[in-house]
Amino acid sequence: QVRLVESGGGLVQPGGSLRLSCAASGFIATTYGMSWHRQAPGKERELVASISGAGTSTTYADTVRGRFTISRDNVKNTMYLQMNSLKPEDTAIYYCKAFRDYSYWWGQGTQVTVSS
Repeated sequence: QVRLVESGGGLVQPGGSLRLSCAASGFIATTYGMSWHRQAPGKERELVASISGAGTSTTYADTVRGRFTISRDNVKNTMYLQMNSLKPEDTAIYYCKAFRDYSYWWGQGTQVTVSS
């Protein structure tokens, strides 16, 4: 059974940094792509960044490229999102997702609030 647990969210001032983690279990990490998504109040969930199973290929939304870095450690079965130069508009619930073929699974989300 696939299980994803996010952690690392919190309150940070504009310009600050946070690192999110997504601990995965129940699947062979290298065979699954993974991604981070976020949903702000009143908005649809959007893709933030994705990473291939081996960690060799990454993609980013234009709004975060150059500020966020996605990575994964397949030995620890954990994916990360390093978020730098945070802006108030980055405030949202951040979710991790694992996917392969037509199957996918979501974590429960972690709140990130950027405010002074």
